[in-house]
Amino acid sequence: MNDAEIVRRVLDGDVNAYAQLVDEHCAQILAITSRHVPQDRAAEVAHEAFVRAFERLGTFKGESPFVHWLTRIALRRCADFWRGQARCRETVFSALGSGAQEWVENIPDVAADGLEAHAERSEAGAILDWALAQLAPDDRLVLTMTHMEGQPLSDVAELMGWSLSKVKVRSHRARHKLRDVLGHMLD
Repeated sequence: MNDAEIVRRVLDGDVNAYAQLVDEHCAQILAITSRHVPQDRAAEVAHEAFVRAFERLGTFKGESPFVHWLTRIALRRCADFWRGQARCRETVFSALGSGAQEWVENIPDVAADGLEAHAERSEAGAILDWALAQLAPDDRLVLTMTHMEGQPLSDVAELMGWSLSKVKVRSHRARHKLRDVLGHMLD
């Protein structure tokens, strides 16, 4: 049974059939959310995406694959997560070191040469996460999808429900905003 048939069954009253859609697409949606929100919140955001999809199942028209429709919902939930974080932002640049104690306690068992390289990558990742968190949620998503994941602009446009030119413009502007954030950090 394909996704469209399962959706029809759910809409006809067999709400338990929705579990098949969740089982089939859970790994993919979790992978998407884990790339766009902190790891410890990815499962929660993925769950919210499936709940929202269930609530809005009547709006699925079947013009594109169900997984594309579900992916757009998941990406919107990721953006909503960052909007919520921005409302109660308490992060300051000095907070980047907060994970240092945890990292020291869990020092990986690697050679001394690899330890320094691992520390540099970890620090660079923390700085990048902080800088991305300073951007608007849509800017963060576009940068992550186009530059970090290397997705084609046409795929990003389809997943975000935007035109190709809007993706290009948002990506360009988001790169400049990120550059400004990192520049201010260095000042």
